[in-house]
Order: sequence, then C-alpha cells, then structure tokens
Amino acid sequence: MNVPVRRAVATDAPAMAQVLRRSITELCVADHGNDPQRLGPWLENKTAAQVATWLAAPDNCCVVALLETGISGVGLVTAKGEITLCYVDPGARFRGVSAALLTALEHHARALGLAEVRLEATLTARRFYGSARLPATGLRQAGLRHPHLPGDGQVALRTAAVLYGSSAGSR
Repeated sequence: MNVPVRRAVATDAPAMAQVLRRSITELCVADHGNDPQRLGPWLENKTAAQVATWLAAPDNCCVVALLETGISGVGLVTAKGEITLCYVDPGARFRGVSAALLTALEHHARALGLAEVRLEATLTARRFYGSARLPATGLRQAGLRHPHLPGDGQVALRTAAVLYGSSAGSR
C-alpha cells in the first residue's frame, strides 16, 4: 500500500499527540506492561503543546502519514540524524505506515547530506526495524535505556543505517 506522508504543520499537533498516546498505550504494552509508573512518564510529554514545540524547532523534521481516517502515523528526525519518533495509530498497524514514515525520514536526512540515521527502539518496534533494513548495532546492551521509559526501561535496539546516495559519502 502506498501511504501518503507529508511534512507536519502546527494544526496537526492535537491529532499527532493522540496518535502518539494511543500507539504507546495500546501497542507498546510489552515495554510498559500497563504499569502506571512506567507508562505515565512516557506519556507525560505526548501533548499537543509539546508536539507543537517539536514542530516549531528548526532542527526537527516532523512528518505525518495519512490514511482515510486522517493522521495515522507520526515521525520525527533531527538535523543530526536521530529518529526520535516513529509511531503508528493502532488502527493503522500493518498497513505500511511505519515503512512510509521511515522512508520519508530517511529521505529528509539524505537531503540534509547526512550519511546515516540513528535510533533507539523499544521491544515493540524491534521486529519492524530489524525487517526495515536497519541493522542492529546492539541488542539489550548494558546501560542502554529507552529515553521515555523510566527506571528499568530497556532499549531493545540501538541501530544506525547508512543512507546510500547521500551527498555526505555514498558507499
């Protein structure tokens, strides 16, 4: 399925926050275990106001994936090549939304002349990133923590992907 993706705009912030919150709450249970002590801090900054701040930051590229129901996915890559968001609405899972977001984020990184993108992913996302041509540079490495999971929130995957065809050095 060809999922349209576009650059996010300020008026998207409420819908984006809703997708983030639903995705984390409903799809990332393996990571938070429905434990309010872990889920609460992860959701704390997933508000329309915070999303608007991310949208306004000049070093961020925020994108949204669109399906017939509206915004169905949210992605963000920084000017340094860090993919910090790639979340899908539960109703859009397995419809190509994650792949479309990742492709758009990689395209933006290439346009910036970056040679690679990097990310840290949860247990829930590990299988997707493993199948999305992002080779793991480490699984469950000691000391790695997901930035949104307090306490013992383990990072399931830390990875980098070379962006072939980038102006920063094609390989």
